[in-house]
Amino acid sequence: MIPKKYTSYVFSFFMALLMSCIMSFFISVFNVGTVEGILVIWIKAWILGFIVAFPTVLVVSPIVKKLVEALVETDDS
Repeated sequence: MIPKKYTSYVFSFFMALLMSCIMSFFISVFNVGTVEGILVIWIKAWILGFIVAFPTVLVVSPIVKKLVEALVETDDS
């Protein structure tokens, strides 16, 4: 098991993996259609997308967390 202190990195890894997978698939199909070789086109796009997505999630998630904290009420009733 991975130690709890690495939770944010594990979360970021899986978020980037799944989002880049889904987005690259739909964008690939949208751009070229369901042509022969779409699987190879999609996998190449997914690899590139993940290489960009993982560090982006690591950098952006603390900013997003602060934005959410600023916009969402706390439960200090």
